[in-house]
Amino acid sequence: MSTQLDPLSVSADLLYTVKTEGATTELREYLAAFDRPQLTRALSGHAQRLSFWLNCYNAYAQLLLEATPLEGGVLDRWKFFARDRIPIAGVWLSLDDIEHGMLRSSKHPWGMGYLPRPFPSSFERAFRLERADPRIHFALSCGSESCPPIAVYSPQDVEAELDVAIEWYLEENVSYDPLTEVATVPRLFLWYRGDFGGKRGIVDFLERYGAVPEGVTPSLEYDEYDWSADVGDFRG
Repeated sequence: MSTQLDPLSVSADLLYTVKTEGATTELREYLAAFDRPQLTRALSGHAQRLSFWLNCYNAYAQLLLEATPLEGGVLDRWKFFARDRIPIAGVWLSLDDIEHGMLRSSKHPWGMGYLPRPFPSSFERAFRLERADPRIHFALSCGSESCPPIAVYSPQDVEAELDVAIEWYLEENVSYDPLTEVATVPRLFLWYRGDFGGKRGIVDFLERYGAVPEGVTPSLEYDEYDWSADVGDFRG
């Protein structure tokens, strides 16, 4: 692996190194030491921001899980995701900051995709996606059994890479019964309903990726989310 000292390459190299169980200290120090102008130049477009923040989230989610396994109830999970333990360009971020601030364009984690995240920082406003992208929900992995596999995303190919990840995940986790016209879907569709544009948007999304037949208007049932740990699942 040859690391170029730019944020996009370093974020990809960090996630690759985590996946292959290599030493990450130097790469983490690079990410922490970049200055704002470097980050601004690197994250100049949607594809760059999307791939960078996906790689940062997935790398640090696994690193933090290895350091402090996710155990206990709702409060413990909240602390795990909300604590500022990720240094990037001189700013300490949490996993929630990356997911709901950067990748969901400052949306509230508990608002079903309809409420804004209150008081986004100037750093968040400068480097977040310009709009919430519902596809990120099929690319982020926090180590639970219900999470998607981990993949390294590149700005050049992130659109195609996300399509592959989504098609795989929906094929594995969505079922449609033509007799009852019911589609059983992962609970994340309920949690982030507004990101998809409501029920009609969810059905359009499922149809786009071949999870339900074209032209149907199914009722939706939501699977329970499996929070049991699957740390170390580095398929991708």
